[in-house]
Amino acid sequence: MSTPSPQALSPSRLLRHPLGWIATGFGSGLSPRAPGTVGSAAALLPWWLWLRELSLPYYLAALVIAFAVGVWAAHWVVRRSGVDDPQMVVWDEFVGVWIALLAAPAGWVWMLAGFALFRLFDIAKPWPVGWADRTVKGGLGVMFDDVLAGLYALAAMQAAAILFVHGSMR
Repeated sequence: MSTPSPQALSPSRLLRHPLGWIATGFGSGLSPRAPGTVGSAAALLPWWLWLRELSLPYYLAALVIAFAVGVWAAHWVVRRSGVDDPQMVVWDEFVGVWIALLAAPAGWVWMLAGFALFRLFDIAKPWPVGWADRTVKGGLGVMFDDVLAGLYALAAMQAAAILFVHGSMR
């Protein structure tokens, strides 16, 4: 990728543009330490306030829209930064956490479990998460590996729900 000018993506420029605002997870990706973890934590607020109350069809529609907007916003930052997967882009963490929390049992403990499981799979990058991270480029590449990590976390969350919530009802 070509190297942009040093001021091409200053924090103020990112936050002045709607795609930069979205890509950085409303600015949470500009954290000087652990932007992915900060972005994942920031994703919990809209989930708690809005997404967790949606019916499954609306939740899935919100995920599809968030993913599509994320590809667009990440592509915008990738093109301007010259970096394949800029750390400041954390909208992929938002979508990954929201996938992990799809149909999660009620309660903050489950919300924290979904957050932790997503971070585990996002950092460990089991196959095919690591493959997607290395292979798929552009805005789609930024988003896709986190979708896969979110799906791993979703599977773990649903298995835990079966064991601990539904299993205890027998």
